[in-house]
Amino acid sequence: MKNLMDLIARILISLVFLISGLRKIIYFDSTVDWMEGFGVPGFLLTPVIILEIIAPLMIIFGYKIKIAAVVLSIFCFATAIIFLNDFPNQIISFSKNLALAGGLIFLAINESGSLSIDKKFKK
Repeated sequence: MKNLMDLIARILISLVFLISGLRKIIYFDSTVDWMEGFGVPGFLLTPVIILEIIAPLMIIFGYKIKIAAVVLSIFCFATAIIFLNDFPNQIISFSKNLALAGGLIFLAINESGSLSIDKKFKK
């Protein structure tokens, strides 16, 4: 049961990033405009999309989870500071990003269950 719960947790935390990455593809031009409104160069959108799709898939499938989780955690901190710093209006969104970062750090610290690529290769 623990291994199944581990997999479900990895899927749930990853869905946020997958959905966000796919939305950025669909709304590419408006996302570039939005980012540039914060002083962030629009050319960074493509690497962000790649990150938001590849890293969550790595977490879901249990491949190099520690690396993917740490990178996404840093991404959560950075996006909270850059885009969600209009207090008190965005305090909930800011806090959710910090909570995601905390969950990802927890994921990086702990080993994944047996339902992961990493565990299959360790045997």
